Amino acid sequence: MDHTNHVRLGTAELVADNLEGATVYGSNDQKVGKVDHVHGTGETSTVIIDVGGFLGIGAKPVAVAANQLDFMRDEDGEVHAVTSWTEDQLKEMPEHRD
Repeated sequence: MDHTNHVRLGTAELVADNLEGATVYGSNDQKVGKVDHVHGTGETSTVIIDVGGFLGIGAKPVAVAANQLDFMRDEDGEVHAVTSWTEDQLKEMPEHRD
């Protein structure tokens, strides 16, 4: 996916309503997870990403700081995130528990 024409979300847009359900792309533009939920708002919020699994079954939730992800909106208005982490690196992170 070419992200050059995608519009980056501003700090005020980093809220649960915009981020929950967003696909997270890692290195080589591979899908590495999906945003399950968000704690807080803005760049200081914590984003919970479901990594691995199939159709949400067996996925491992991991917590990352919102400012470590690059959230953007594509030409169709869909929000997604880009990170340099691979799926394996995310899976190695501690499991998040609410």
